[in-house]
Amino acid sequence: MHYYSTNGKAPGADLHKAVVKGLAEDRGLYMPEKIKQLPKDFFDNIETKTFQEIAYTVADAFFGEDVDAESLKKIVYDTLSFDCPVVKIKDNIYTLELFHGPTLAFKDVGARFMARLLQYFIRQEGVHEQVNVLVATSGDTGSAVANGFLGVDGIHVYVLYPKGKVSPIQECQFTTLGQNITAIEVDGVFDDCQALVKNAFMDVELNQHMKLTSANSINVARFLPQAFYYFNAYARMKALGKAGNLVMCVPSGNFGNICAALFGQQQGLPIKRFIAANNANDIFYKYLQTGKYEPKASIQTLANAMDVGDPSNFARILNLYSQNGKLSAEDTHAAIIRLISGATFNDNQIRETMRHCYQDTNYILDPHGACGYQALVEGLKSGEVGIFCETAHPAKFKEKVDDILGINVEIPNRLAAFMEGQKQSIPMPKDFANFKQYLLRQ
Repeated sequence: MHYYSTNGKAPGADLHKAVVKGLAEDRGLYMPEKIKQLPKDFFDNIETKTFQEIAYTVADAFFGEDVDAESLKKIVYDTLSFDCPVVKIKDNIYTLELFHGPTLAFKDVGARFMARLLQYFIRQEGVHEQVNVLVATSGDTGSAVANGFLGVDGIHVYVLYPKGKVSPIQECQFTTLGQNITAIEVDGVFDDCQALVKNAFMDVELNQHMKLTSANSINVARFLPQAFYYFNAYARMKALGKAGNLVMCVPSGNFGNICAALFGQQQGLPIKRFIAANNANDIFYKYLQTGKYEPKASIQTLANAMDVGDPSNFARILNLYSQNGKLSAEDTHAAIIRLISGATFNDNQIRETMRHCYQDTNYILDPHGACGYQALVEGLKSGEVGIFCETAHPAKFKEKVDDILGINVEIPNRLAAFMEGQKQSIPMPKDFANFKQYLLRQ
């Protein structure tokens, strides 16, 4: 499979280059040259297949030209050592629980898959030079990537996170690991962390000094495997006889998760439409209303993992529906809004949603899932069945959830174990010069 840059000014790449480089030379994001349609009989019998079987079929369509079948199957099956259930909340609203992986967040699949794929390429080519993974996080990405790559030979991970803007449990999940994981506490917001990572990829001196790649959803190996979730959701709903008129609602920050779902639909996944649920960082919501994309500095909210003011994967969505720039901005916007609607909720609305859902259904939402749930409550039409992504276990935001609901959320043993570790992090200002000098010393 060949990959091209969304900016259209960089040489093409194979999967190995797209994964190892992460970002194209022109600062664009890599896109697969074609999206393979999956056969009708796959969907006819999908409800009889396991999550792993479904994921392997989807992965083969994306990566099968570049990874031998036996290795790809092993990568998929090792990645998906857990389930991803659909749970009925009320009426025609269901949730897709994406928090059953090692760090109890939806990003576990993409992070684990990428770690194993990167290791596959390192072993295939006998590369002895250390690969350095840079990842910016607003919360769950850091913990998923750090734990997905922990102890992997030949790879060192640098997790950049905004000081004071991730939950205590999230912070513990990537600052207490040691080994090949280094946590960098940036005095800024998520967008500053993301800018540091992107600038590092473009810096000639740094790239001569060390081999760099990214594990953010800008990397094709991180965001594409998230499509597995949506095929599994369709299969589980088909088994319930509820798959005829599905609406998928995705809490959205950097837009990698919903972007993967959209790629899945391009493969033939029969989702009727999508809702992108935002917190107060409503840049994409405003684009849907006006056709103008106007990024701005992110603001801190209860749903901190969605605190993104310039979502990277917007470039992929734009490229996908403009047919790689063939359509005008107006026609591209029209194509997007035919399929995707938006919703935005401030902190007070998130609190109220969490309270009402708990009182009505006894289901505990985390602040991110609350955005998805409320978007369906307000936006689901007659005859439609809605699924929202519950992206992380509520215990990852225990202080917030306990305070809002007046309960004591039980901390799963996996999370409690992280909290026993000692924080190890490196303070860093948000200017690139300091970050560059730090990396040059490594």
